[in-house]
Amino acid sequence: MKHTNQPLFAEERQAQIIELLEKNDKMTVPELANLYHVSTVTIRTDLRTLDAAGKLKRTHGGAISIEKSGFEPTSTMKEIEHPGEKRAIAQRALELIENGDTIILDTGTTTYELSSLLHQRNGLTVITNDLKIALNVETTTDASLIFVGGIVRRGFHCTTGPIAVSALTDLNADKAFLATNSFTPEKGFMTPTLQQAEIKRAFMTASVEKIMLADSSKFGQISFVRFAALSEFNQLITDQNLPEEQLLNMNKQASHTTIIRA
Repeated sequence: MKHTNQPLFAEERQAQIIELLEKNDKMTVPELANLYHVSTVTIRTDLRTLDAAGKLKRTHGGAISIEKSGFEPTSTMKEIEHPGEKRAIAQRALELIENGDTIILDTGTTTYELSSLLHQRNGLTVITNDLKIALNVETTTDASLIFVGGIVRRGFHCTTGPIAVSALTDLNADKAFLATNSFTPEKGFMTPTLQQAEIKRAFMTASVEKIMLADSSKFGQISFVRFAALSEFNQLITDQNLPEEQLLNMNKQASHTTIIRA
């Protein structure tokens, strides 16, 4: 596709954006703005228009092709996304954990970061369905480890399914640290599969306190299955990139949930 410095009508530019996404799967707002020599505001308007028409799926900072809208990056792919924010969130979450606690760690890259800090606490019991977290806890801490068995999701290093959910029925934890793929104030927290939603709900049921760990890139995104509302959590820990206006709106929506920007 040939691009020139000549200005395009919005309809022409939007048609070309769709073609680009068909070839590249995803594009960022700055990439498109540089390509078409327009402002990021103009590109965001284009993406909103195309998203509303069902031509693409908007993401945090860009867009993906509609064919990829149900796509979930593997654990390895997620590890390189927003590492600084995830470490800051994990460090703040550690402050909530006391010696002797029984905690649940949901599968996720931010919860993995938290597991790497648990050597700073003594006498913990850690429940997890994440293979990498389990190995990390076993080799770096003195914690008692309970691994939740089930069907392994290849590429995601975790277990799901009825066996995993059933294993949690008789367990009781002090605190559960959950992860999410997506969040909007209207729909709540979401994940791409029914099986993931089921085990997340089981984690929440098994714990007295529920703490969500979610970097701001998850906000404004949509996934297939809703598993919880913001108001169901005692705390939400996110990063400093969450806009102040959005923070205020969330505080109004869930006044009993403490929202922390790490």
